[in-house]
Amino acid sequence: MRTFGSLLVRGLIVGLFAGLLAGTFAYVMGEPRVDAAIAIEEAGAAHSHDHGHEEEAPLVSREGQKVGLFLATSLYGVALGGLFAVGFTLLRRKLRTGNDAHAALGLAAAGFVGIVLVPFFKYPPNPPAVGDPDTITKRTVTYLLTLVIGLLAVWAGVALSRWAERYGEVARLAGGVVGLVATVVAAYLILPRINEVPEAFPATLLWQFRFASLGTQATLWLLLGFGYAAAVDRRPAREKVTV
Repeated sequence: MRTFGSLLVRGLIVGLFAGLLAGTFAYVMGEPRVDAAIAIEEAGAAHSHDHGHEEEAPLVSREGQKVGLFLATSLYGVALGGLFAVGFTLLRRKLRTGNDAHAALGLAAAGFVGIVLVPFFKYPPNPPAVGDPDTITKRTVTYLLTLVIGLLAVWAGVALSRWAERYGEVARLAGGVVGLVATVVAAYLILPRINEVPEAFPATLLWQFRFASLGTQATLWLLLGFGYAAAVDRRPAREKVTV
């Protein structure tokens, strides 16, 4: 019999490694885009300085930020792994599968959709030099609200899917998709539109940064899902090879 403590420790360890590898992805794919965006910002600041505006010195150097990236993703991975283990423990009996590995993978997929994809398509992340500092509170609140809506959308999809399963497998799948998409579309229509990207900012660089951010999250959730699935899989080793 596995205890909650053992499940939590597994989540923390898996989350740590997932965070480190996600940080590596962000360093390779995202940091060059951040450097390019900062160069654009510094060019604009130099132009303002020529007109008498003083530039504030950064609190942390770029070298320090790059080192801190791995610390941040590791801590985030550990925290997410712990929360994932708690969610797995609380929801395991409600997940309609007898396989713990499949349950972990399904939970990770649902988390990725609700926590990452739903907010991303409404409020995609922006690199430095993009965004008005005066609206940071508004952007933070709307992002967190979208995150909550994403989780509610996943719940709505699961609930409608289970209600529709009496009509067959196709109806079950369609019900899940309709419940998820309808909730997300309704929320997108209600939430305010925020677009603070300057017209002069390169669109290619903007979307390269955004996809690098999405790739970092995808790496984290993919490794967390498969790592935790492997950690809780109770099948014999011979069965794991043959299945």
